[in-house]
Amino acid sequence: MAIENFLESKNIRLDQQLHFTAEIDKMTSILRRTMLIDGSRRENDAEHSWHIAVMALIFAEYTVEPVDIARAVKMCVVHDLIEIYAGDTFAYDVAGNQYKAERESASADKLFAQLPKEQGTEIRLLWEEFDAMQTPDAKYAACMDRLQPFLHNTLTEGHTWVESGTCRSSVEKRMAIIKDFMPEVYKWVEKNIDNAIEKGWLKA
Repeated sequence: MAIENFLESKNIRLDQQLHFTAEIDKMTSILRRTMLIDGSRRENDAEHSWHIAVMALIFAEYTVEPVDIARAVKMCVVHDLIEIYAGDTFAYDVAGNQYKAERESASADKLFAQLPKEQGTEIRLLWEEFDAMQTPDAKYAACMDRLQPFLHNTLTEGHTWVESGTCRSSVEKRMAIIKDFMPEVYKWVEKNIDNAIEKGWLKA
């Protein structure tokens, strides 16, 4: 079973869209460092994107500015598509993050060019907006992107923190967007950081 089995429709636009749809199935093979809450295995990019998209429907009441939930959900769904070619970069991997922007930009060039031009441009602009974290919608989507793996760590005995030897200051830096944009939620985050220090899951 492979893309070689695809039967063309003879509608160039439709074929591009169908090919792209098949290509993004590769997200299910991109493993992240985050463990599923049941501890059985690492999650993949598709699971993470679905999870934060649903979260974006739930937590908007805690933002300091109004957000367009539909746009934020779109960002959540597409924000990691470029990892199909660029791979996942662990948030606390200093060396890996050094050239992340270049890898992801090249991946975006390759991936979004596979769609009809206006659709590829639309999705790329959503990805770029998410990455810049300047608009309320992008800040909210970024909060979801950070909150989900944080929650998983609190429920898996700090699995990825322990595995990588992560320290408190690194987590606080990562979660700063939540502190600024969703301060009520950050109160819970802070309690869990303190608990992780106590339990030895995070380095002080």
